[in-house]
Amino acid sequence: MINPAPTTRVRPGLRGAVAALAILIAVLVIQRLGRADVCSDAEAITGIFVQQVVEHGQTWFPLASGSIALTTPPLFHWTALVIDRALGLAHVSAATLRLPSAIYAIATAILTILFSASTIGLEAGVLAGLTLAGSYQFISLGRVGSVDMALTFFETLALFSFCWWMRARARQTLMPGEAGRGFLYLLAIALGLAVLAAGPVGAMLPGTAIIIFMIAGRRGRQILAMLDPGVIIVGLAIASSWYLACYLSRRSALLEYQIEIENIGRFGGLMGSMPPWFYLAPILLNSVPFSLFVPIAVVSAWRIGKGIQTAELKVEGSGDQRALECVGLCAIFWIVTVAFLSSAAYKSDDYLLPLWPASAVMLAWWLVTIPPVHLRRAAAWAYTAIGAAMMVFNFVYIPHRESASCGGDSYRPVAEEVARVIEPDAPLYLFGFTDAPAPLVFYLDRGVHLLEGRLGDAPPGYVLVPESIWQQNQQTALDLEPVLTSEHGSHRLVLLRHGKSYASR
Repeated sequence: MINPAPTTRVRPGLRGAVAALAILIAVLVIQRLGRADVCSDAEAITGIFVQQVVEHGQTWFPLASGSIALTTPPLFHWTALVIDRALGLAHVSAATLRLPSAIYAIATAILTILFSASTIGLEAGVLAGLTLAGSYQFISLGRVGSVDMALTFFETLALFSFCWWMRARARQTLMPGEAGRGFLYLLAIALGLAVLAAGPVGAMLPGTAIIIFMIAGRRGRQILAMLDPGVIIVGLAIASSWYLACYLSRRSALLEYQIEIENIGRFGGLMGSMPPWFYLAPILLNSVPFSLFVPIAVVSAWRIGKGIQTAELKVEGSGDQRALECVGLCAIFWIVTVAFLSSAAYKSDDYLLPLWPASAVMLAWWLVTIPPVHLRRAAAWAYTAIGAAMMVFNFVYIPHRESASCGGDSYRPVAEEVARVIEPDAPLYLFGFTDAPAPLVFYLDRGVHLLEGRLGDAPPGYVLVPESIWQQNQQTALDLEPVLTSEHGSHRLVLLRHGKSYASR
């Protein structure tokens, strides 16, 4: 018999431990947040569009020069705008670019702790919080300016909202037809915002998991209860709002790029394909040792999700049975997500991030229910010791790795030198780059354009070229005058001036 930890017997200090964990996670994701420069293309691309939203007022349809395109709906960028306005900031830095992810990470951790504590028990809340605090992937991506943590928060909120709705209906605290209706609206809002965070897949994965959970448990009446017209309208209105705005504003190019390239193309193979076993190593190794335990917890929780009730596996105790079955929903969500990502052509380790809150719930549930009763206390303390060690590791190692990631090749010093030379309103062009280097464009923080053709045909203004390209073309570009040579790490760039009207300061 599997008996969950009683929710009514709370050992002294557990409530304080839950609050302390939330504070520790906040420290882990915020400390030295802006110390490392923005060096990766993915983070820099996000930063470029955050600049357009925050600094240049392009709230709905942020645009960038060159070959850089908006890859997701701009919910993350709107979050950055709200935060910067609340803090009175008008300039996007590395720290403020990453701050929305940090806030979403803190909110996700608090949400997971509260859900685990209210559903399984306060001890489970502590264990779930330890899992997230000790997860290398969760903490490291909570410190990166990207949409992944925003997607993680809203997918997690959708799953937990559904569970709270199930729990409210089981308790029948309201009229049977109205029980937990507010949670249904919260579910619809979360799914809609998940779409605005990362596209349709944000709603598709948790929605599919919920449908499979309902069908597997033969919950026909509850499926009908979910088909509330008001709830459906709210969810669809939020999810479609930005896409509809693109259509009505005749932003067809932006809309087509979002749908055809970033959704169909990314998962259908236009951006390349990777083997289906790509995720095997990341699933097991992205946050050792916790990631090694997750598949074990998934198998146990999946049986709950299927609704299996046998002499060997029966959930009972002081907790609400339907609420505890939501651990099974977490398992179904984990399986659905892994199956979808493995079948998609384009793959990335970061796509596994939304699995961590569900994994934390399953691991906490597993620790307080599966081991023999006389071993549960020892298992919990051993897990706590591992979590504490991993928190120390994350606190020390992650900021160090971030600072070393550029390897002395940051574009920030180059951009600062260029800003001291050229006038704020002078045209600036890039030549000799296959694609506009996103970190350089982010730190230049001004309109830049990629030049094609011959360097000698450059229009009046300034042109930034790699030194090797300038050496190859200087005999055919006699009207361009070098005004700055910048050498930082492997970046050796030359700033050229074309036209006497743009005099060096």
